Amino acid sequence: MRSVNVYEETWPLHTPFVISRGARSEARVVVVELEEDGIKASGECTPYARYGESEASVMAQIMTIVPQLENRLTREALQTLLPPGAARNAVDCALWDLSARKAGRTLANYTGVELPKTVITAQTVVIGTPEQMAASAAALSEKGAQLLKVKLDDHLISERLVAIRAAAPDATLIVDANEAWHSEGLAARCQLLADLGVAMLEQPLPAGDDDALANFIHPIPICADESCHTRENLAALHGRYEMVNIKLDKAGGLTEALALAHEASEQGFTLMLGCMICTSRAIAAALPLVNCVRFADLDGPTWLAVDVEPPLHFTTGALHL
Repeated sequence: MRSVNVYEETWPLHTPFVISRGARSEARVVVVELEEDGIKASGECTPYARYGESEASVMAQIMTIVPQLENRLTREALQTLLPPGAARNAVDCALWDLSARKAGRTLANYTGVELPKTVITAQTVVIGTPEQMAASAAALSEKGAQLLKVKLDDHLISERLVAIRAAAPDATLIVDANEAWHSEGLAARCQLLADLGVAMLEQPLPAGDDDALANFIHPIPICADESCHTRENLAALHGRYEMVNIKLDKAGGLTEALALAHEASEQGFTLMLGCMICTSRAIAAALPLVNCVRFADLDGPTWLAVDVEPPLHFTTGALHL
């Protein structure tokens, strides 16, 4: 038998995380712990209200398969028992962690990946006044951040971006609107971003409005986030997006995320690796994907006042492995 423990954790943030959908002051995660043959392993997920998830709903989903988990459920069987999403992610990552630990190897090594010594990660500039966002961008750049992810809503687009670009002239900028924009005026905004040297625009429109991007000529790549969860979404993204943002919580675990990365690349999409606000435990589970992506956005743990032990080693804009 395999023992199973499922529980919630709350991790306070050192600074509010503000995006177009609102502000957060803490990370609320669900953890699955497994123990088998004296070896302990864990997986973590961040339930996301945008996808109809809560800590309670995710816990309830996981509890429905505890008997199968105790009876040594496999990763392959898991894919048919739970839908893509946070619940399956926590379980899937725990099962991967268990397999790697039983083999006496790191997860990356177990999946056949040789990790780089350093991963350049985006550092997020959250929504505020143009002056606040510029000050944040300047401070991050001075501390060494090379890649800044700028969160925007539907207001003060040019004012914020012009101020940020002036404050961080050498940084690579990517912009994430989190579905807050509209098709009207999108062409002009894309041109503004291109003029300011922005490298990529992430999910400008609500996922249900992707048709507006069909045959839409734009000067910078557009990346699907809320519009891309699993391989099943890829067919609808052609002609609309050039990139996809892979997140384990959306895909339902590393198993689907690896398959999504392979298939998306085969279909010509450029890849980004993202995360929710989470602990180092969740980032560690995503590391097998870092070598195949153009942009890594893994700064979730850097927003925590205190991280899980042992934490990954972050400096501003970099993850050191």
